Amino acid sequence: MYTGKNHTFVICAYKENPYLEDTIQSLEKQTVKSRIILSTSTPNDHIRRICEKHQIEWFVNEHPHLPGDDWNYGYEQAKTELVTIAHQDDIYEPDFLEVTLKAINKRKKDDVIVAFTDYYEFKLGKKETTNTLLKIKRIMNFPLGIPALQGSRWVRRRTLSVGDAICCPAVTYVKKNAGSRVFDTTYKNSCDYKTFVDLANKKGAFVYIKKKVMGHRIYAESATTLNLSENIRKKEDLEIMCEFWPRPIANFINKIYAKSEESNQV
Repeated sequence: MYTGKNHTFVICAYKENPYLEDTIQSLEKQTVKSRIILSTSTPNDHIRRICEKHQIEWFVNEHPHLPGDDWNYGYEQAKTELVTIAHQDDIYEPDFLEVTLKAINKRKKDDVIVAFTDYYEFKLGKKETTNTLLKIKRIMNFPLGIPALQGSRWVRRRTLSVGDAICCPAVTYVKKNAGSRVFDTTYKNSCDYKTFVDLANKKGAFVYIKKKVMGHRIYAESATTLNLSENIRKKEDLEIMCEFWPRPIANFINKIYAKSEESNQV
C-alpha cells in the first residue's frame, strides 16, 4: 500500500513566476505529507529565495529544450515510486494527495499507470468549477471513473481520440508502470496529450478521480493561454488526433474541441 513516503511533488518552475509560492504553500498544506522538490531550467534569485524560505531542494536542468524535457528531468530527480508534476502556477487542495493515494490503493492489482483528479479553473481571482470545457472533459473522462473500465486500452484510447481531457498537473504517475522519461519531447504545447496517448497503449490502468481537488490557474501570461492565442495547441492536437482518425475527421473533431477551449483565454 502506498503512503506519503512513496510520493514526491516535483514543482517545475520557469523564470520569475508570481504564483510559485502559492503553489508551494498549497503543497505544504496537504493532509498527507510527502516530499516536495523543485526543478527548473531557468535558475534565478526569485526561485532560490523561495526554495530557501521553504527549505525545498531544487535541481537545475542544464540542457533545456521543450517542456517535455524539463518535465522528464524533474521526474527523474524524484526517487519515489509515485510522482506528481506540479506546475508553478496551480493550486492543490489539502486532500489532493490523500484522495489520490486512496484511489491508487483501491485497485486490487498493482497496475495503475496514472491516477488523475478532476479540477476547477482559477481565473481572475475566482474559482470556476463549471464551464463548457470542464463539462466536456468530465463527460470524456467519465468511463475512466468506473473501476471495471480503467484497465481498458480501448476505452482510454477512444477517450483520447477526441481530445485531451486529462489535466496534466492533476496527474500522479506510478513510475514502475509508466516508465522512465515518460514525457513526450517533440511537441511544444501538446506534449502532455501525446504522453497520455503513448501511456494509453501500455498494460495497466488509468484511474480518474471525480473530485475537484486541484485548481488550474488561467491568466494572460500562462503557457496554456499563450499557446492557444498563437494557435500552437490546435495544430499539435490535430497531428495527434490523426493517429486515430483520417485527417478530415480529425480536423472536424479538432475544430469542435478547440472551440470549447476558448474559456482558457483571458
